[in-house]
Amino acid sequence: MPKIELKNVTKRWGGFYAVENLNLSIDDAAFVTLLGPSGCGKTTTLRMIAGLETPTSGRIEIGDTVVFDSELGINIPPNKRKVGFLFQNYALWPNMTVYDNIAFGLSNIKGEMAKIDFDARNAARLIEILKKPEDVVHEIEDCRTKKGALDQKKAYIKLIDSFTISMFTAKELYRYDLQSAKNLSARAAELTGKLEAKLAAAKEAAKARGFALNESFEFTKNGKTVMEERKLTREEIDLSVRRVSRIVKISMFMDRYPAELSGGQQQRVAIARTLAPEPAVLFMDEPLSNLDAKLRLEMRYELQRLHLETGSTFVYVTHDQMEAMTLATRICLINNGVLQQYDPPLTVYGAPENLFVADFVGNPAINFIHAHGEQEADGSIRMQLLNGAQARFTANDALDLSAWFRARDEEAASEAAARAARAREKGYVEKSNKDEAFHCHIAKVVEDDDSLAEEPVLTDGDFVLGVRPEFVVITGEGALPGEIYGAMPTGMESTLKIRVGEFLLTSVAFGSSLFAIGSAVRLAFTGSGILLFDRKSGRRIACGRMEIL
Repeated sequence: MPKIELKNVTKRWGGFYAVENLNLSIDDAAFVTLLGPSGCGKTTTLRMIAGLETPTSGRIEIGDTVVFDSELGINIPPNKRKVGFLFQNYALWPNMTVYDNIAFGLSNIKGEMAKIDFDARNAARLIEILKKPEDVVHEIEDCRTKKGALDQKKAYIKLIDSFTISMFTAKELYRYDLQSAKNLSARAAELTGKLEAKLAAAKEAAKARGFALNESFEFTKNGKTVMEERKLTREEIDLSVRRVSRIVKISMFMDRYPAELSGGQQQRVAIARTLAPEPAVLFMDEPLSNLDAKLRLEMRYELQRLHLETGSTFVYVTHDQMEAMTLATRICLINNGVLQQYDPPLTVYGAPENLFVADFVGNPAINFIHAHGEQEADGSIRMQLLNGAQARFTANDALDLSAWFRARDEEAASEAAARAARAREKGYVEKSNKDEAFHCHIAKVVEDDDSLAEEPVLTDGDFVLGVRPEFVVITGEGALPGEIYGAMPTGMESTLKIRVGEFLLTSVAFGSSLFAIGSAVRLAFTGSGILLFDRKSGRRIACGRMEIL
């Protein structure tokens, strides 16, 4: 499967930048989710890679092929990019059977393909199957009704699935009537002899025309495969349809119409139709959003299995961070057209690059706590938080705050200079959807009206702590007093809201304990996954441990 490269890709309409200067590398056979809030640019990114949307500028490569380059004037159309696209809408033809829906796209494929002797190929496959004629008889006999009659249709399907053959080959095998033979070995030998003669005749006919047949029964000349401009044959189409129907487990529905299927089954048909042409890359734009919660969960498992079985590169758009976390090998998180972080799911969860990423990923949501402090001689940071409580934060790795702040300021100056340089370029259009600093939500018992709040004057001593709910624990030895403000037990765990003065913290308590609202508790922050952010820039400074003094 090919690697996908996006280099400085931008898409804008007037001054509105849907995607701004995006650089992205998607590895072979990766499962990448494009994640972000509505309107962030994730679907636009997907459509640009697929060729359904033309970028304003930049370069896109799929494998060794440049499919778009604004400077070179290259823009390969979608049907030439060898990609599959699965939409939110299943878009199945209601008047066609499942089989015909899957086969429809294949019947329209035309291009340069290998010239093949399909009769010779089928003869060779039948010879291989007839080496064990008893297996054929077993599959056919297994399709007898209670009255002893053979269910012909069921027998065809059994033969197709057992020997991975087309319907046409299955019918030929059934016509041999092996189950009625008095001497099965003799009958198989007789049929094999006729097929071998047919195979030999095909090879002689090819030789007479100046060709040879290779092991795949492709015509060759001077050792090279002979190519021809043609459509797929009915045999090839049937093999493809049967192959993908087995992958998504819908072989039993081939004669049904879409209206006779459930939502999940219709989605499987849409997936099969997309896989049938064997696309190099499979794009999916929120394909599970029309399903109910239980079915969505089941289909996530199916997509995981499908990714492994096909070995394809999957690019998946979703605004559901749970889908992104459970499906992806890497998450590409976008906001306002700008890439925020591109990492494996657990890295995005445990080490978010900034406050926006920390807030967007995680359910229940992360706790944000404003703090003020300074670094001490031993490298720890002593700070005040939550109504004046004293705490100490210790980073997992050596941390020099002064050096970190200098690097932050240098990077900010460099970015400002780069923006100024771009603004001087010919054709530059100023971005109307300005990038704004993310203001994290501090949960309180009585919520503040942010629209009336004045912007605070921030210093390098102002921080934001990010604490995942699983790191807020109730323990008798906790140094922080609190009160149960709300409790939602789900059986294996309970999600709690705990009041600490005027603030609310979210905690996850594992087990089936019951918590009475209003009861007093004591809290502690555990683990080494506490996140320290710079309040001025919103960027993560470090991960570490925190104790209440």
